[in-house]
Amino acid sequence: MGKTKLVIIGGVAGGATAAARARRLDEQAEIVLFERGEYISFANCGLPYYIGEVIKERDALFVTTPKKFKERYNIDIRNRAEVTALDRKSKKVEVKDLNTGETYWESYDKVILSPGAEPLRPPLEGIDLENIFSIRNIPDTDRIKAHVDSEGARSAVIVGGGYIGIEMAENLASRGVKTTVIEMLDQIMMPLDPEMAAMVQAHLTENGVTCELEKGVTSFSKNGDGIVVSTDAGDNIECDLVILSVGIRPENHLAKQAGLEISERGGIRVDGTMRTSDPDIYAVGDAVEVRDFITGMPTMTPLAGPANKQGRIAADNVMGRKSLFRGTLGTAVLKVFELTVTVTGANEKTLKANQIPYLKSYTHSVSHASYYPGAKNMSIKLLFSPGTGKILGAQIIGMDGVDKRIDVLATAIHGDMTVHDLEELELAYAPPYSSAKDPVNVAGFVAANILKGDVITTFWNDLPSGDGDKTVIVDLRNKEEIEKFGMIDGAANIPLPELRSRLGELDPEKLYIPYCRVGMRSYLGYRILSQNGFRVKNLSGGYMTYLGAHARSVKGM
Repeated sequence: MGKTKLVIIGGVAGGATAAARARRLDEQAEIVLFERGEYISFANCGLPYYIGEVIKERDALFVTTPKKFKERYNIDIRNRAEVTALDRKSKKVEVKDLNTGETYWESYDKVILSPGAEPLRPPLEGIDLENIFSIRNIPDTDRIKAHVDSEGARSAVIVGGGYIGIEMAENLASRGVKTTVIEMLDQIMMPLDPEMAAMVQAHLTENGVTCELEKGVTSFSKNGDGIVVSTDAGDNIECDLVILSVGIRPENHLAKQAGLEISERGGIRVDGTMRTSDPDIYAVGDAVEVRDFITGMPTMTPLAGPANKQGRIAADNVMGRKSLFRGTLGTAVLKVFELTVTVTGANEKTLKANQIPYLKSYTHSVSHASYYPGAKNMSIKLLFSPGTGKILGAQIIGMDGVDKRIDVLATAIHGDMTVHDLEELELAYAPPYSSAKDPVNVAGFVAANILKGDVITTFWNDLPSGDGDKTVIVDLRNKEEIEKFGMIDGAANIPLPELRSRLGELDPEKLYIPYCRVGMRSYLGYRILSQNGFRVKNLSGGYMTYLGAHARSVKGM
């Protein structure tokens, strides 16, 4: 058997990883990597932070250069070379040299496609005006940063409240640019559930970023040197630059031209080995449709982590080593000013859409021992199966220690663990880093209590209004807390230490919903009331979840 000739189309996370892995597995293989841009591997996720001058040096964005990559891996790197056609019958690709304009054909034995995805530019009036940008690559970043550096940008509108849009909002605002995010849906950051996204929105507002929800942009127009962004709500917002962050679509032109199977959403269809409908062609990264780890349904996850893993797996299979991609959890982390925002697995919206039964819990824990200075609150939403307690998804928002907790939960989901396993996890503890009962343990305790029937919960969006004759909401906090932070409208105040002595004031015919700051005292109140014959539901997550869900600040609580 002769040596394999592998052609990789596209660099960055998927393609460059595949090339390096393939070389490590087969020193004799002929490997050619085509990249139509100038750079084969750059830190795509770092681009907003270079614009925000958190990353000071432009060169820091480059993971490697074509010269260094070629020297290390002995790979034929051809940047500024665009593959324009793929002939499966003759097993050749057509390549256009973007420096010279010349076109030629290159043969292959195997192909790995890593074309990525391109930003959407909706066909709106004025969309091609100067200073309306998308951000995908280094040249895009250079143009935006040059405009901000020239002090020509005192105000900005970001269209779309996804990951990139929120990262850009933070970095522009940090440079003194008055920033507005316009989102046509009823929340920012769709991977989060609405009440968790509302917490992030409140923090953005605290830091001077305006969020305009349920508004769609209808057109752009010029007003002197500025741009006017018009919405379907009748708003006309003037700014100096616009960042489009309304989503992406897979770059599937080459796959379509080659007759490969494409999904309804435009993703290149692959199996667990990352092989397309052609046994000699594999595909990875933002352009492919893969399996959702929780639902088992096809999904598309434009994240660097999965793209890297898929590149490695595709290279394994090309070189004869069996390797499978089991699916994606969509695990992600985002910095939003002082907050760290994380998600893994399915959210509540996805579980409902796929008719997957679930239970949920909210917990609020501090990042490390409360008596050690600097402890910060983190809010955890946990989703789990009603029968087995299998973990289905999690969202965590906080200021410190959030990333390591979401990684524990992502690992637990990947290992088919349950909330009972979370109770038993032995996690590292010392006062500067955690508590004897880690926030992950606490989330497990609370979820397990629900499964065991020790508590019946209700939620912020299920609270009754106007039926005080049948239901009583009881605030178990002390009067000083209520005076400082307020309370839920219509609630009665019975501080927890007084509850047992005041049971005679309560009506056994009514339903009682106790709450406190985060849910601990109200759980104790629930146990007291339920064991004394009262009908009770505990407000999961307490007043902190209630405030956050209404996009109100919980700072200082």
